[in-house]
Amino acid sequence: MNAQVRPIRRGTSPFRRLLRPLIKPDVFDFWASCVNPHWTWERPLAKLVAREPASRDAVTLLFKPNAHWAGFQPGQHVNLGVDVDGARLTRSYSLTEPTRTDGLLAITVKAIEGGRVSEHLCRGAKLGDIFELGAAFGEMTLPSRPQGAWLFLAAGSGITPLMALIRQLAGQGMPVDLTLVYWARQRDEFCFLDELRALAAAQPRFRLRLMLTREPALRADEGEGRIDAELISTLDLRVAHQQVLACGPGGFVDTARALLGEHAKSFQAEAFTPPPITIDDTGDVEVHLRRSGRRLRLPRGQSLLTALEAEGLKPASGCRMGICNTCACGKFSGSARQLHTGELMHEATPALKLCIHSAATDLELDL
Repeated sequence: MNAQVRPIRRGTSPFRRLLRPLIKPDVFDFWASCVNPHWTWERPLAKLVAREPASRDAVTLLFKPNAHWAGFQPGQHVNLGVDVDGARLTRSYSLTEPTRTDGLLAITVKAIEGGRVSEHLCRGAKLGDIFELGAAFGEMTLPSRPQGAWLFLAAGSGITPLMALIRQLAGQGMPVDLTLVYWARQRDEFCFLDELRALAAAQPRFRLRLMLTREPALRADEGEGRIDAELISTLDLRVAHQQVLACGPGGFVDTARALLGEHAKSFQAEAFTPPPITIDDTGDVEVHLRRSGRRLRLPRGQSLLTALEAEGLKPASGCRMGICNTCACGKFSGSARQLHTGELMHEATPALKLCIHSAATDLELDL
C-alpha cells in the first residue's frame, strides 16, 4: 500500500508573502467575513451547496471549498468544524468522490440517533452554511497504478471511503478485478445502491455482493448473514490472491482481520468505532495539566478526551477514533493505556492520542 499521502500544496503568491508579516489572520478573517463568510486569510472553509439522499438514513452533502483547501486523495477523511447550538464541534468524515471537475467536495453522513453533529448535518444544516475544513488525512488509498485483484469489505458507514476508491477505479475504466462485499442491516440502509448495481452491470471486472443481517435476500446479488468463517468460505472470495481493504465498526474490522489478515495477499483496514475491548481499570488518578496548571482527578478505563470533557475542558479533537491525530498532546510522565489493545505506554511521548488512551497512573500532560 501507499505510504502516508500528503495533501496537495498550493503556492503562495508574492503579494501574500509580502503582506504576511503585516497581517493578523484572525483580524483579517473577522472583517473579511463581514463581506463574504467564505473569505479568510489562510483558513480552509467550505460552503454547503447541495444535499442529496444517499439511503433511508444518510445524505450526501456537497461543499464548495475556498481557495485555501489543499486537496485530497480518494479514500481519505477530513475534519469538519460544525456550529451546533452556538458550539463549534468537530467530526471526521470520509470524502466519497474523487476530485470533481466542479471542485466540490462530497461527504456522505449517516444520521445517528442522539448524534448532535450527524443529525444537524442531515436535517438542520442549511444551504449556504459555512464549515471549517481540516487537512485531509488517511492512508487507505490506492497506488497510482493499481494492479492485481482487490477485495473491498464494507459495513455500514464503512462504505464511504471505499466508495471514493470504487469511483476512482470506475473513472479509470476499472483497470483491475474488484469485488465489493457490503453489509447492512436492512436493504434501505445501503448507500449508493443504484449506482453500485449499475456499475456491476456495466463493468465485467466489478463484482458486487450485498449482505443483509436483518432481512431476507431477494435478488441475485444479495445474501444473508454476518461476517464469519463459514460466510467467507461460501462467498468464494479467493482471498489468497486478493488485496483486501476493510472498513466498518471496530468489531467488524477485527473479525475481518482475524479471518483474512494472514491469508490475503495484503490487508489494510480502518475502524469507525473502537473495538469492543473492556478495560478493567477502576478508581481514579491525578492528571496534571502542565500548561494550565490544573490538577484533576480522572477515572481509569475511560478515554482521556471523554474524561477531560466531563470536567468542562474542550481539547481539540476530530475523529475520536485515533486516526486523525487532532487530539494528540505531549505526555511528560506516567502510564497510559491504549483502549483498543489494552497495551500500556510508560515512556514520555510528544503525541499521546487522548481519544484512545486512558490514564493508568498519575499523568502529566502538555495541556
